[in-house]
Amino acid sequence: MSIENLATKEFRELMQNHILKTIEYMFDNNEEFGIACEIKKVQFTPELPKEIRESLPEITLFMLANYSFESASLDNEYLSFEAGFGNENFGALVQVPLLGIKQLFVGEYPVLMNIASYIEENEEEEATEIDSMSALLNNPENAKLLKKR
Repeated sequence: MSIENLATKEFRELMQNHILKTIEYMFDNNEEFGIACEIKKVQFTPELPKEIRESLPEITLFMLANYSFESASLDNEYLSFEAGFGNENFGALVQVPLLGIKQLFVGEYPVLMNIASYIEENEEEEATEIDSMSALLNNPENAKLLKKR
């Protein structure tokens, strides 16, 4: 299998389903866990203060334990939970797209690793448009048509 096959929509859907099922399993077994995720894909409500947001590393580890675990919810696209940040324990709802989760841990053991990338719909549409134009221009007959304009 080539690495390009791991960048397809089909593979992203497979990986997202795997992450969903793994987290459901954790919830069903009342097992607390940690996630390492791409912080740029995470949404906070309310927004974190700038100094707290900027202090978070590019890949941030969240431990879903105690209240964060109890407040957690899951749907087909997002894992959400409440957490406190900074010295003041600033409370926020954390919403992580499933494909933004890079690893899932139980204790010190990684139980899931995700190499698929989260792509927002508008990013995917742009990529499709570029690919379609490339395909169009790769045909010499089509290139001739475009030059006539």
